Order: sequence, then C-alpha cells, then structure tokens
Amino acid sequence: MPKLLRLLKTLLGTQLSISPRANLRDFSLLGFALAIGLLAALGAVAFRSLIELFQFVFWPSGESFLDKVIAAPWWMTLGLPAAGGLITGPIIQYLAPEARGPGVPAVILSVSAQQSTIRHRVTFLKGLVSSLLLGTGASVGREGPVVQIGASVGSSLAQLFRLRPDLRRVCLACGAAAGIAATFNAPIAGTLFALEIILMNLEVGSISYIVISAITGSVLARAFWGEFPTFDAVTFQLGSHFELAGYLLLGLVAGMVSIFFVRLTYGLEGLFARIPLPGWIKPVLGGLGLGCVALALPQVMGVGYETVNAALNNSLLWNTALLLLGAKLLATSLCLGSGMSGGILAPSLYLGATLGTAMGLLYIQLGFAQGLHPAFFALAGMGAVVSGTTLAPMTAIMTIFELTLQYQIILPLMLACISSTLVVRLLFGYSAYEMKLVREGVNIVRGHDVGILRNLYVREFMHGDYAWVREDAPLQELYRRLMESPFPHFVVLDANKDLAGVVSFRDLRPVLGRFEELKDSLAVREVMTRNPVTLGERDTMERAMHVFERHQFSFLPVLKDSGSKEVSGILTKDALLTAYDQKVLKDRVLSGPKT
Repeated sequence: MPKLLRLLKTLLGTQLSISPRANLRDFSLLGFALAIGLLAALGAVAFRSLIELFQFVFWPSGESFLDKVIAAPWWMTLGLPAAGGLITGPIIQYLAPEARGPGVPAVILSVSAQQSTIRHRVTFLKGLVSSLLLGTGASVGREGPVVQIGASVGSSLAQLFRLRPDLRRVCLACGAAAGIAATFNAPIAGTLFALEIILMNLEVGSISYIVISAITGSVLARAFWGEFPTFDAVTFQLGSHFELAGYLLLGLVAGMVSIFFVRLTYGLEGLFARIPLPGWIKPVLGGLGLGCVALALPQVMGVGYETVNAALNNSLLWNTALLLLGAKLLATSLCLGSGMSGGILAPSLYLGATLGTAMGLLYIQLGFAQGLHPAFFALAGMGAVVSGTTLAPMTAIMTIFELTLQYQIILPLMLACISSTLVVRLLFGYSAYEMKLVREGVNIVRGHDVGILRNLYVREFMHGDYAWVREDAPLQELYRRLMESPFPHFVVLDANKDLAGVVSFRDLRPVLGRFEELKDSLAVREVMTRNPVTLGERDTMERAMHVFERHQFSFLPVLKDSGSKEVSGILTKDALLTAYDQKVLKDRVLSGPKT
C-alpha cells in the first residue's frame, strides 16, 4: 500500500488523502474506479488466456508461439490466419462493426461524439474475435483490444447505474487505463494513455480516479502473472553525449517509418474496400497474404514479442532486422487493412525494435560508436515508433521507462520520441487512430468530433449583445468599464464603429504598474491587440472549433461579411461548447438507445 500511495503522489503532485468531508460523489466514483480497474484487469487476463488457448488448440506444441509456427507444416502457416479471418469476418460485419481494426479509434469516437456510450456486446465480442485472430497468427497487437475491452467495461458499468455523461467519460477512461496497466504492468503508462490518447486532454478532476483504476489493474495482473517483465531489457548506458545525435537521427527515421506504416495500412484498407466482395470475406484475403509472408519469415506472425526480445538480446543481424522490419510492415498492414481486429501498439514496438537494431549495428559498422550495444537503440526505437504512430510521446516515453525502470534511458528516449512525433506532425499530421477516424468522416479536435458542427453556423450562436469601447477612449474609462462589466474582454471600435481590435485585462497588465501616471494620457488604441483573429456570420461552428483550438482564445469577434469590418457580435468558447453538447444530445436522442 505505501508503494501505491507514493505512486499516486508522483502522478498527482500531492499526498493522497481522503477528507472526512469528502462528498458522496467522490466516494461513489472511487468505488467505480476500483470496480472498473478490477473488471478490466479480469478482462485482460481472460483475453490473454483465450489467446493462449486458441494457440494451444490450433498449433503444434512449442515453448513459444514462434516455436509453434516454425514447427507447423506449410499448409497450416498459410491457412490458419485465413481460417481465423473466415470465422471472425461475419461476426465483425454483422454483430460488432466496432471490433474492426485497432479498437482505440472506436473508443475515442465514443468519448467525442457518443457521450462515452459503448454497446454492452462489444466487451465480449471484441475479446472473442481478437483472441481468435491472434490465436490463429494474425500480425496485430493485443493492447488495442484490451483498451477497447476495458473501456467497454467502464462504459457498461456507468450505463448500468445510469451515470451522467461526464461521469461515463471518467469511467470509460478508467477502463482503458486499467487495460493498458494490466497488459504491460505499467500503471503510469496506462494513466497517460487514457489522458493523452483517449481523452486527448489532461483532466485534473478525473486523473485521481484513472490512477486508482490503473493501479488496481496492475496489482490484479501481478496476482495472476507475478512480477512479470514484458521484455528482457538490458541495462542501459549512455557512453557519450555525442551518442545523442544518433538517437535524434533514430527518432527522425522512426517518424518516417511511422508515416509509412499508417499510410500503408490505410492504403491497403482502401484497396480492400474496392474489391467487389462482401466485407466479411476480406479478412480471409488478409490472412492469406499474411500466410504467404510467414512462409518465408514466420517471425511476423502473432504479437511478435519473441522478435522484440531477440533484438533486445542482440540476437539479430543487420540485414535480418531490416528484412523483418519490412515484412512486419506488410503483414500488419494486410491484417488491419483487410478488416481484422487487433492493435497497432505491439506492431509499433516490433518495428521500433528492428529499426533501432539495424541503425545501432550500422553505427557500429561505421565506427561512430564502438562500445554501443544495439539493444540501446532498439529500446529507443520502440518508444520512437510508438510515439510516431500514436502521436502520444509522453505515453511512449513512460511505457518504455516502466518496462525498463532505468532512469538513464530517459534523455535518449525523450529525444527519439519527441523528434519522431514532430516529424509525423509536420509531414503527415495524424496518428494511426486519428487517420482511421478521418477516413470515416470524423474529425477530432481535443476530444471533440468537430464534424457534427459542420451544419451549424456562427450566426446562430454568437452574442449580439457584446461589450465594446472606442479606440480613442482613455485608459481610465477602459478600466472603469472592465470593472463594471460582466465581460473580461472588449471589442474595440473606431470612429466609424468598425473593428479596430480587442482588449482585455491581459493587454492592461504591462501598464498597471504605472496606471495612475498613464490613465489619462494613454488611449485604448495604444494597449489593444490589433488585427485580431475573426469569424464571419456564415462560418461554420466546425471552423470556429479549429480557430479556437489553434489560437487558444476565449472569444472571437464576428464580422457581418468576410470583406467588411462591421462587427455583428462575438462568439465565446463557452457558446461553442454548449452548441456542441446540444448537438450531441439531440443526435443521441434521435438515434435512440444502443444495445
């Protein structure tokens, strides 16, 4: 228990305590967080057990899954992935379309546009189809399905007790965090995953409950599997600060690999969509493609942690690592592109480990780092590709850190992960999860599906009664108006009553120290913000959302026409969010309850 309290203190920045005056809601949410963490971890344990059961049933005996695949006859390697696609394809197509693909995009969509509501059947069906696909050798990860299973548990429990949408959001995030924490034995990474990827924001009011669920999931996983290391990590050492240049280059290359991975996956998805066959049969084609690749390189089948451990033990040659990198890119893209169910986190770790090994061995061959262990680059590469595919650098950094518990790796890891993220943001702009949603017509900005605002217009939600001041007014008048007005900001108009700028307390801050001296000599025009960002009456609320997100303003002047300076009103961020909530609620009521 003291270890758990210290972990909470690290994450929250304060000593964990329960006040005698804590309200009933806090205690209720605490109970929900514990229950969700427990159930999500049990779901993760059951999911992993199902995978092992299917592998035992379908494949020959062997110490690891790779040994089973190597021992299998060629027809089994070729046919079993296709058979898995044949069994699961109709289930995904007709019973649970949400189970298709990585799973995490469906959870993000639920948070942003469906009031954190996930159908109850998803918990069972996602676990069943994903475990069957992984059991037959699909080249996907188990972390994405575990996130969706945990999130579904949290959402279902919240729906069962008829919790409000904001509390359902917390419960869903708790389940996702517990699933990751149980899978990796990494409660901090689970917490950051929920905040950075699922909620897309740091919600201070929710973080304590998410932490509690993550810790509960991790503790229960340890009860079943012990103090298990996910990977056999070597002891990291930074020989020289000149090596950091190598990690920077690794991050840049990892970013390019991440972009290629995402583009290849969704490019093949588009290719499969154009094949004139029923959707349920297409996973069979993906399975056959995977089988063909696996006949030459059986290491691409399954989660692939055996290959990751081989990279971390310096057991891969340079050319082998590159060959496995390319084969895994193709194998995973075939599986996900054809409509199979599975995650991208494990394939990203695989790609990062092989990429890092290849670059580490190349540095040694070129004489840049004679004492360098290639596994150091493999570890950093794992974090860099995860960061590039998810655009969640903090989650990637903490995942690798919790898997190694070596502080020395932090600096190279941060350098590789941040540089990879920047490359993807600058050259591509979307994570693998966001790209999946964009292809389905859903555009997410900070946890909101702004696509549903496309048919709402600024003129419908702007405030026509706004506070304004003349640009030639003295500071004394501005100060008095600010103190009397309920608005913290003013539109500034010129002599023709056209827009000249905006002004707020922030603009006054530089002159407050000399206010008595300057209050009559300075005019508003000398402190206001000129050329402010504006909206037009005919702009959509979708565009308004993007503008608010890009500039972080609390309000924007609204002009009568795009070519004029005549002010019609102002749009506040609160009005925008209210419009969004009302639209979501209306769509939710009209669509009826989900089962």
